[in-house]
Amino acid sequence: MNGAESPHDVVVVVGGGLAGCEAAYQLAQRGLRVRLVEMKPHRRTPAQTSDRLAELVCSNSLRGAALSNAVGLLKEELRRVGSLALRCADETSVPAGGALAVDRERFAEAMTRAIEAHPRITVEHREVTEIPAERPVILATGPLTSDALAASLAAAVGAEHLAYYDAIAPIVSADSIDWSRVWKQSRYGKGGAVRGDRGAQREQTAPPDRAAQREQTAPPEDAAERRDDAEAGDEAYVNCPFDEAQYKAFVQALVASEKVEARAFEEVRYFEGCLPCEVMAARGEQTLSFGPMKPVGLTDPRTGRRPYAVLQLRPEDEAATAYNLVGFQTRMKYAEQLRVFRMVPGLEEAEFLRMGSVHRNTFVDAPALLGPAMELRALPGVHLAGQIAGVEGYVESAAAGFVCAVLLAQQLRNEPLRPPPPTTALGGILTHLGRKQPTYQPSNITWAHIAPLDPAHGKLRKRARYEVMAERALRDLDAWWAAG
Repeated sequence: MNGAESPHDVVVVVGGGLAGCEAAYQLAQRGLRVRLVEMKPHRRTPAQTSDRLAELVCSNSLRGAALSNAVGLLKEELRRVGSLALRCADETSVPAGGALAVDRERFAEAMTRAIEAHPRITVEHREVTEIPAERPVILATGPLTSDALAASLAAAVGAEHLAYYDAIAPIVSADSIDWSRVWKQSRYGKGGAVRGDRGAQREQTAPPDRAAQREQTAPPEDAAERRDDAEAGDEAYVNCPFDEAQYKAFVQALVASEKVEARAFEEVRYFEGCLPCEVMAARGEQTLSFGPMKPVGLTDPRTGRRPYAVLQLRPEDEAATAYNLVGFQTRMKYAEQLRVFRMVPGLEEAEFLRMGSVHRNTFVDAPALLGPAMELRALPGVHLAGQIAGVEGYVESAAAGFVCAVLLAQQLRNEPLRPPPPTTALGGILTHLGRKQPTYQPSNITWAHIAPLDPAHGKLRKRARYEVMAERALRDLDAWWAAG
């Protein structure tokens, strides 16, 4: 897919992290001249300590390497299509068991050398405080985009479409849920009668109870929830019911759990509409039961009664292969998340495809703002790549930079857009950026972002299914790449 020299003048890439470096390199490999603008060494974010490009500011791990792992598949795909980040990672890898980890200094050095040595890339060191007037431009400024540039972006797209803090809830695999302990129903379901309908009728004539009083004092957002549930159909949510003892034990575990400490540069400023679950639990034993765990409008078909409390799961993808723990964004350490969330009825053996987190981040509402070439609909010629678009993680950032560059190069040559197939992990990056959610949140790559297998494959065990999906992905990727 390397191209001949392009008559186009220059593409500006803002940000010298993984996404920006990958995008610049891929554009240059396709015959385009690139000006990569990086604010270091004149200014650093509080997380940065080096003046090199592609600095890894947190862990030195690029996570799992096995093809039965979604990020492992993504790495193999990037290798096959000539990713600079994966080439440098492989060259500077250090022992890490089943993961790919790198010597972070040698990795940054290798990336910096490759970018600075490329004949079609010019590196400029200065701070960009507003969206450049040059077009096309790729903004790849990462999770700590400067306040000035973020303000410029907010002015262009609307402040309501730009966030400054991540609040991510965990995702579990559908086939790891104990379906005998849960049921499907939306609050105030409008999709017709559900199992336990007689119990619902009894509720209407029963004397007021604690849950009924809770419904009368429910917060204003319940009206929006009713609309969302009605539009989604009566089985939009999976309900995990708690009795009183289970609920109180769960709340105590949340409060007592070990949390990730905020980094020195993070001002912990939680939004009332998106609080970590453990913060809500610490405000009082019944706080969650008035919030995301309120049981109003629900009837357990096994008992015909409203449960004491409910944790709801919402599908992450159209095929419902994965579910999000609604309202359970968290700062608990990963081991604590596994321990505490497996106390939820039905999730005792849950496989977590993504863990929850809350941290400082700058990102746009990609499904609402970005077109098929990762271009802002409101600003033609302005493309977004990496974490500012809503991907999470080193590998995903590099992948987003790669995909953005490939699509932009096709666009500049007036070719039809040919994105990676949705059956691939690279295509899954675009699936996530385009998937509308009640509240868009960044995400690592998961199997839920990749098109599910055809039912003709039959029911496969988890590992076997992922291996078949990986084989299909690499086959489809090779065909896509060869056709380019």
